Amino acid sequence: MFLGIPKRALIIVAILAGVGLIYVMGSDKQVSEGATGGSGGCRVTVTADVLNVRAAPDAGADIVGKFSQNAETDAQAEVQNGFRKIAENKWAKTEYLQPVSGNC
Repeated sequence: MFLGIPKRALIIVAILAGVGLIYVMGSDKQVSEGATGGSGGCRVTVTADVLNVRAAPDAGADIVGKFSQNAETDAQAEVQNGFRKIAENKWAKTEYLQPVSGNC
């Protein structure tokens, strides 16, 4: 016992705090603004509060990053399944991207 609290309870609280910290740190991962869009690209602004960037043009694909609202980034003209290609293995839902310039 430590300060009247059983060791087992302290260990459980410490583990939960550690897992929570790892989760919070991992969820802040952002895709860098200005990701290379390549040729035939354009510039877009994010309109959603938080926009998930996925590894493939599919709502079930792994999340590989996030954009905050009003973030600007380069994108490519390629659109598949309602997702615009941001860079290699980086796709974002087109309904939350507003073209700024280029031939989006």
